[in-house]
Amino acid sequence: MGRYVIRRLLQMIPVFIGTTFLIFVMVHALGDPVAALFGDRAPDPAVAAQIREQYNLNDPLWLQYLKYMGRLFRWDFGTTFSGQSVTSLLATAFPTTLRLTAVAFTIEVVIGISLGVLSGLRRGAAADNGVLALTLVVISIPTFVTGYVLQYLVGVEWGVVPATVGDQVTLDRLILPGIVLASVSLAYVARLTRTTVAENARADYVRTAVAKGLPRGRVVVNHLLRNSLIPVVTFLGTDLGALMGGALVTERIFNIHGVGYYLYQGIVRQNTGTVVGFVTILVIIYLAANLLVDLLYAVLDPRIRYA
Repeated sequence: MGRYVIRRLLQMIPVFIGTTFLIFVMVHALGDPVAALFGDRAPDPAVAAQIREQYNLNDPLWLQYLKYMGRLFRWDFGTTFSGQSVTSLLATAFPTTLRLTAVAFTIEVVIGISLGVLSGLRRGAAADNGVLALTLVVISIPTFVTGYVLQYLVGVEWGVVPATVGDQVTLDRLILPGIVLASVSLAYVARLTRTTVAENARADYVRTAVAKGLPRGRVVVNHLLRNSLIPVVTFLGTDLGALMGGALVTERIFNIHGVGYYLYQGIVRQNTGTVVGFVTILVIIYLAANLLVDLLYAVLDPRIRYA
């Protein structure tokens, strides 16, 4: 197991370098950040030249990337054009988004797997058809439509929960945006769980467990569900990073100052330091989540061993 983890960590190095370089190239392809900084006004040539020199914008792109990676190993993500440290923005934004992601991920796992198990055990019944229809509707509706509709109905019209979050990032304020953020992923988890549970319910090991007289709950939890969760865990591992990156729309709707909020501001203002810094952290989260998923396989299925 230890050698496998070390090998996977070494494999992550070229993936991380290649991914961050592509992000660096794409972000710098958005246009001239100095021109975007001044908007419609033409920048003073002397001021523009000073900004370019200060942020190494006159250097070739590969040299800018090397300097960025050199700072990154010192945990220095650079500064914005306003002079604010990107590291301080990360420290402000990520705890907020992590709370939102934790709420959304919990909703996705609990409700999604529960609906999937219910549907898979009653394949072809009314409960199964209802879950399939509900998840299809959720998948078909864009997230921003779901967000605005729930915000108006639940937050404004009914007043059940606050309509916006703002600076008060409390659990009760994060429930509604957490539901919106988790909605599409929840539907996919439910449908994937339903498929694997329905398929494994006809397996020989399940029939053997039932024939031995084991309680139904034990058969479902210890035998059926444990083997059915391997593809679901794979999806959840990759979706963890997607939730953080996909929070951009949800955070805009509910006025949450997290990763999505600062990413949007960085893209609009073409603040390359902010965008590259935030996306770099998301890449690290993706890689760590994928490693964790691979290690969980051995926990769910003892037959899986890593050399």
